[in-house]
Amino acid sequence: MAVRTADSRTYLELSEQGGGAHKFYEVTVEGTDVTIRYGRIGESGQSRTASYATAAKAQAAGAKKAAEKIRKGYEPAVSGVRQRRPVTRRTIVSQRSTARQAPVLWRFRSGSPAFGIFVDDERCWVGNQAGDVYTLSREGAVTARYGLPDGVKCIVADDFWIYAGCDDGKVYDLGAKIPHVAYEISEDVDIFWLDIHDGVLGVSDASGGITVIDHEDEFQWSRRSAGRSAWMVRYDEQGVYHGHSRGVTMYDALTGDQQWSVSTSGSVLFGWQEDDELFAATARNSVDRIGKDGTLRSTYRCDGPVFSCAASPDGRYVFAGDNHSSVYCFARDGRRLWKLGTGCGSAYSMQFHDDRLYIVTTDGSLACVDATESAIAAAEQGTVPEPVSVKAPSWDAVTPAAELETVRAGQDVDGIVVECVDEGGRLRVRVVSDGFDPSWRVQFPKDIRRPGTRYVVEEVRESARGGFYRVRGDIRRLG
Repeated sequence: MAVRTADSRTYLELSEQGGGAHKFYEVTVEGTDVTIRYGRIGESGQSRTASYATAAKAQAAGAKKAAEKIRKGYEPAVSGVRQRRPVTRRTIVSQRSTARQAPVLWRFRSGSPAFGIFVDDERCWVGNQAGDVYTLSREGAVTARYGLPDGVKCIVADDFWIYAGCDDGKVYDLGAKIPHVAYEISEDVDIFWLDIHDGVLGVSDASGGITVIDHEDEFQWSRRSAGRSAWMVRYDEQGVYHGHSRGVTMYDALTGDQQWSVSTSGSVLFGWQEDDELFAATARNSVDRIGKDGTLRSTYRCDGPVFSCAASPDGRYVFAGDNHSSVYCFARDGRRLWKLGTGCGSAYSMQFHDDRLYIVTTDGSLACVDATESAIAAAEQGTVPEPVSVKAPSWDAVTPAAELETVRAGQDVDGIVVECVDEGGRLRVRVVSDGFDPSWRVQFPKDIRRPGTRYVVEEVRESARGGFYRVRGDIRRLG
């Protein structure tokens, strides 16, 4: 099909049945400028503009881009006729636990069902379906609030960096005062979960697929599993561990070659990993412990479908949360040590840290459970503390923004200078300051890259495997 692109729009759509792609691609040529806008049908999407030496070259570039999409199955369409396809929401029904109450020390209600959690020595992070992300101290005081454009699927840590994956198809870096877009996942991928290792992103999706994207947000490889509804993805230097409706499959981290696949007790919901083991929560009332060599080592039996699981770093304890608002603790050998009720819904995600079990739940709570032996023994006898109800201050949420604070060149500015350059139509970032390899690229937020612009960043660190740098902390524009 011939495509004519003039000083006007060329609007294309690709909409597949059965939950497949549902996206648009628009080329607008105005004089010497070509603007590409793309995204999910029914949404505003994202756009970028490139300038060419002459109007004729702009026309040719626009026609080429539209023709490429038509070869991939896109067709001319009228904007607004097709409606937005809903993003998958987790609609698992939670029931009330009949077990005795767990010793909850404090509870914070975020305002919407919560899936994202991460806990370290200083802070607790919670992200909910409304797009709110809060940080709290380990003792339950709210310290910050972010507002992201769509529901938070998960919160993951990669060394010093904290990321939130959202229903808008973007992954946000939360390591600075202002959230920035770190990755933009293809608009036809319905994200279920993600994990990041040394800047490389693994994404599991509703169709049972796994996609890997590198630190420059460039596609590396994708595989379709034997199952569907792939909730679990965990990543380390050896491989990507993918949990789906048929079990858990390991792929080589670099090549995507399948290394092994093991069947689980039921469809995998969420998963946890330690150094040499994986833990897969299943819809068949169990948590399966799987060695990273592909051996099924043991199974922990619960009384209902298991939404979430975690383990202590020393492997001594395994934890689980079921759909009846109960949490469990097992010994490594499979013995159930205790089962107690949360009092605030079922645990969608959890993490164990320093004798405390942190959970985020179906009613939007982040709760801190005292998991010491003495507190659990007292709870089993019916004695629990009165949980502190944490209130959020009436702060405005900090939202993503492409505008940055500007510092003037020549000022005595602390930090490292990096520069954004256009390399063959791709915006790359390299370090300008002395002491760094100028040939290495820098992992840098996508939403603030501007060709020819220099930035001052707090810190630049070499990636664990080398070959590129990663920025950390606040970013300012050098004017």
